[in-house]
Amino acid sequence: MSVLLTPGKLGVGRIGDRALRSDGTPKVQGQFAFASDLIAPGMLWGHTVRSPHAHAEIVEVDISEAVAMPGVHAVLTHTDVPGAKTYGLEFADQPVLAIDRVRYFGEAVALVAAEHPEQARRAAERVKVTYRELEPITDMERALESVPLHAGKPTAGHGYRDDDRPNVVRHVVIRHGDPDVEGDITVTGTYELGIQDQAFLGPESGLAVPDGEGGIDIYAATQWLHVDRRQIAPCLNLPEQQVRLHLAGVGGAFGGREDLSMQIHAALLALHTNRPVKIVYNREESFIGHVHRHPARIWAEHRATREGRLVCVKMRILLDGGAYASSSTAVAANAASFAIGPYAVANALLEATAVYTNNPPCGAMRGFGAVQTCFAGEAQMDKLAEELGIDPVELRLLNAAAPGDVLPTGQRIEGSFPVAETIRAAAALEPPAPEPLPRDPLRLPGGAGNTTRGEGVKRGVGFAVGFKNIMFSEGFDDSTAARVKLFADGSAEVHCASAEVGQGVSDVILQVARTELGSDLVRLAPQSTATVGSGGSTSASRQTWMAASAVRDACRAAIERRDAGESEVDVEIVYRHAETTPLAPENGQITGERAHVAFSVCAMKVVAEVDVELGLTRIVWIGAAQDVGRAINPLAAEGQVQGGAAQGMGLAVMEEIQTRNGLITNASFTDYLIPTALDMPAMDVVLVEDPDPDGPFGAKGIGEPPTVTATAAVASALRAASGQALTRVPVTPEALIGL
Repeated sequence: MSVLLTPGKLGVGRIGDRALRSDGTPKVQGQFAFASDLIAPGMLWGHTVRSPHAHAEIVEVDISEAVAMPGVHAVLTHTDVPGAKTYGLEFADQPVLAIDRVRYFGEAVALVAAEHPEQARRAAERVKVTYRELEPITDMERALESVPLHAGKPTAGHGYRDDDRPNVVRHVVIRHGDPDVEGDITVTGTYELGIQDQAFLGPESGLAVPDGEGGIDIYAATQWLHVDRRQIAPCLNLPEQQVRLHLAGVGGAFGGREDLSMQIHAALLALHTNRPVKIVYNREESFIGHVHRHPARIWAEHRATREGRLVCVKMRILLDGGAYASSSTAVAANAASFAIGPYAVANALLEATAVYTNNPPCGAMRGFGAVQTCFAGEAQMDKLAEELGIDPVELRLLNAAAPGDVLPTGQRIEGSFPVAETIRAAAALEPPAPEPLPRDPLRLPGGAGNTTRGEGVKRGVGFAVGFKNIMFSEGFDDSTAARVKLFADGSAEVHCASAEVGQGVSDVILQVARTELGSDLVRLAPQSTATVGSGGSTSASRQTWMAASAVRDACRAAIERRDAGESEVDVEIVYRHAETTPLAPENGQITGERAHVAFSVCAMKVVAEVDVELGLTRIVWIGAAQDVGRAINPLAAEGQVQGGAAQGMGLAVMEEIQTRNGLITNASFTDYLIPTALDMPAMDVVLVEDPDPDGPFGAKGIGEPPTVTATAAVASALRAASGQALTRVPVTPEALIGL
């Protein structure tokens, strides 16, 4: 066990070095090529006709006027989709183009291709769609009693718990021990979270290029090249080998690029016109063009002894999945599985239900499912500490789980799981001393807009700890392929389709290859479905573990063949982690040895200031301790913790998509607020190293736990400063002054 506190020296980029990002300089200098920068000779521009309604029947689509406009080469509707009419990340419940109805505001109805983007936009305005409006279902509780939004149950027959209520995507029940056991002290609470957007800087964009032989090359910003191909090929009525996906420069993802956006639409237009077609969403379109974080309503009850030991936790979680399934089934399972936090609890009853509504579709977002329940569960722990008169950190240490303990799913914790050590490391961090008044207005809650000059400012310290699974779970056949080519001149080339979305997996791959091959003459080939097998999704904090393992194994296999006498070597290896199995539908217990492969923990201490007269906030400082297994690149790991904290803080104090009858009303960075450099506090980060015996070089994935924990920790500090309950995030000024 070690805690990395000192900066250390920058290295050339092998395992353990504090290596600079290879894409850092071109991004800072504005020289990095993003997907929106792509061009091809003779290319057309695509534009999407979208529904202005959240729920409506389509009576007629008239494209005649649009087709006749100058520069227009194609106007397509669902009748022009040559193959399967629907697609989906896990369940094919979403139409490529709306067929007989629209189920959410902004759903794609038709496509236009023209010589100039302005021609395409104007032609799209001339596509006349006649709708018969239907009442939208926008309340997740009402959805359980409303008319079904989908014929049949798209997610039925996949081994989930039967639920006859309308619009249920998945209902998960985890029953552990005796949920009826009583405690000496009981605290209850109801909590809510709004819809958070991934708010990546690079909007959805890409280029589709027909190959002249009936196939297509698609260059796009995505999180999973091969699963995109799996969904696109049937809709184009093409074999997969004729659909080639290539990773273009990605400007952030955070789960919002797991589902298809423009990829299939650009391909349809390109094949129809036999011209390259480029599509770039504007910011408003991006807000409706990808999935978001599930809003949630959570009812919680925690029972404990007078000494503070948790006896039983009950939680009922309702998640709004929006119009289509996306990854709601996995989000529901995660929400229930991690509801009690990284604590040893002998008894629990945890229920999570994800539903269809006519709200914007929701799916994967950093920490999915665990963010929502960590906010509720850690608020409950603070409430319990206050009721018992116990220090909040000591209460968490008293209940901290450790290897050998059993999770509510029945899975025994094995390997690395340093919960107590991570809590202690965060608790030991010293926050900055309070700043005296008067001070620079920019350093007051509300900044220059603060009119009290600080007289109403109160300071509070909060604490939270959260955890999440690493890699995919519940029996998913998770794998990553890596291909290594060794050349006679001593250089090497690595192929791996793991998507680099800004998190640094490309550098991890190179660090591993340099270490294993003992050479710096290593090149990473462009990520593509055409040259190597699937890299799996850049999600679930899985790429460091999976890509590093696959590249390590491929390098070792290549060395063996070179040592056996081959002058040039080309070898591809597929890595799979330990087998997982589904949760039993009746009680949520494991049906094999494990449902999850590994876990990572993050603890945070936060200092916040609240102007209790104005309801304004300032997050002063965040101290974070992150369980990393072993840091492949400590510099990059610290960056992940900082970025994750920023995203979790955003949900706590400002980020929320506003809707009215299912329509998004703040689809811009003017009205949807995200933390800026002025909002971000000082941060201290420590990396807790407890190598995982199964992880590559002992490493774990770390991208999500900081976000899981940050929302809860920031809310805890705001409660301490304001004295208010703050049961909903993002926290509003009204809530901070008790209105």
